[in-house]
Amino acid sequence: MSRTHDHGGAIFATARRMGVPPSALMDFSASINPLGLSALARDAIGRALDSLVHYPDAGHQELKEALAHYHGLPAAHFVVANGSTELIYQLPAVLSGKRALIAAPSFSEYERALKRQQWESHHFPLSPGDGFSLDLARLEAKLAEGYDAFYLCNPGNPSGTLYPPHLVEQVCELCSAAKTFLVLDEAFMDFCEEASAKHSIIEGGNALILRSMTKFFGIPGLRLGYAMADEPLCGRLDALGVPWNVNTLALAAGTASLQDQEHNQRTRRFSDHERRYLSEQLAGFPQLRVYPSRANFLLVEIVDGMTARELAERLLPELVIIRDCATFYGLTPYFFRIAVRTRAENERLVACLGKILRKGE
Repeated sequence: MSRTHDHGGAIFATARRMGVPPSALMDFSASINPLGLSALARDAIGRALDSLVHYPDAGHQELKEALAHYHGLPAAHFVVANGSTELIYQLPAVLSGKRALIAAPSFSEYERALKRQQWESHHFPLSPGDGFSLDLARLEAKLAEGYDAFYLCNPGNPSGTLYPPHLVEQVCELCSAAKTFLVLDEAFMDFCEEASAKHSIIEGGNALILRSMTKFFGIPGLRLGYAMADEPLCGRLDALGVPWNVNTLALAAGTASLQDQEHNQRTRRFSDHERRYLSEQLAGFPQLRVYPSRANFLLVEIVDGMTARELAERLLPELVIIRDCATFYGLTPYFFRIAVRTRAENERLVACLGKILRKGE
């Protein structure tokens, strides 16, 4: 029996169920760069095809050097994986202890990975009512109960809330004082790179930063992610991974993506512009509350009317997919998440919502 997932991006299964090609659907459930992969990455994939007769570079050296240049950190501070989710599942095996605290709502795979390694998972709730703010005094008191790891996503997923570097540094200090290892998931930080606390966090030695190349770089089908940490922890994670865990095309695309500064800058400008547009348009519906975001998605709450599941079902005949957020810890069935797409797609979503919500007035 196949495992079920409570994630967005199920475009192929949805297309099969509806009897339409995947290209007919507008997928707002997966938060992928609407500009797609860079031209440099596309060319690099083509050039790498002849290398498929050889095993991939098991040491990922060229990609690590590109990451070192991109982040301004030594190459020894990186470990590369088959998506950051692979690292999420490896981490509990190399960390000391068995009790973890997760800032919630957040990515469901943290808890699944911890459970697989017989860890206890506890939640540190972040409330929509106060904008998912992180109360340091409350966190300090909670950490005093004794936790071996604290998981925090920044920007938050699904909230989109960005915690500034000075606040993240304070979180890291609290974790160090409590002897709690900090797992900082920055899967969407490339959209606002200047806000990362990566340099101070890595220097502390009591934390690891997760990064995904799925979202910003637009290559989810190639499965590529990495972590930044001190050299000993990177070595332990590398040793835990299976040989040749990252394929040749992913390595080539990842290296080229990091080097395409023009595409990356254009992505940030485009995403910021379209996120503001989409947020303003959705705020015009009295039935919706739109939460501030610095990622390439928006969290929306239905304050009057149907549930998010009902809305998702009514959007499907329009060939539009959204992410029902009822499975996220701490969110009610009235929350949904939508990706920031191109202007034409965003306008189409707003028009579809207008038809549905005005009928319900």
